[in-house]
Amino acid sequence: MVNLILFGPPGSGKGTQSKNIIDKYQLIHLSTGDLLRAEIEKQTPLGLEAKKFIDQGSLVPDEVVIGMIGSKLDANPDAKGFIFDGFPRTTAQAEALDKLLALKKTAISIVLSLEVPEDELIRRLLNRGLTSGRSDDANEDVIKARIVEYHNKTAPVADHYAKFGKFKRVKGDGTVESTFELLSKEIDELVSERV
Repeated sequence: MVNLILFGPPGSGKGTQSKNIIDKYQLIHLSTGDLLRAEIEKQTPLGLEAKKFIDQGSLVPDEVVIGMIGSKLDANPDAKGFIFDGFPRTTAQAEALDKLLALKKTAISIVLSLEVPEDELIRRLLNRGLTSGRSDDANEDVIKARIVEYHNKTAPVADHYAKFGKFKRVKGDGTVESTFELLSKEIDELVSERV
């Protein structure tokens, strides 16, 4: 089983590359935002719990999110692996995810971080803002603040996985195809080790 986390600041191409990885390697996309919405829609006990926090304007506690991830893992026992999107965002979440995966007799295989220079991120997001309708893509100051926030929050998570030799930086400022080739090279090594 290959479990990977794809990191990258806003505008780095995470969404596009996630789709490419899922298509090529048949991994299951595990987006915590999607999980929360699905659990709330189904009115599961975890979903109802999460809704209480969301309705109060609070963040959903890590243990509720971890519970939802556990349910998704259990619902897909024959999965070739998972790609984690939007989680973990903190070291505490990374540690909780590691414990959950250990209980399921698996682990994070690799964390791939798309590295794109800030001026290129800003250019991409401003371009996306012309068509996306997202106000946070249209203002350069807001974009810069999002990039700083990303680096502040994810740097400790990167350090956590780097301690275990599971963190790799991938040049992400080329074409979609060349970036995907670089990501595939890293994933192919993992896949061949597990065959």
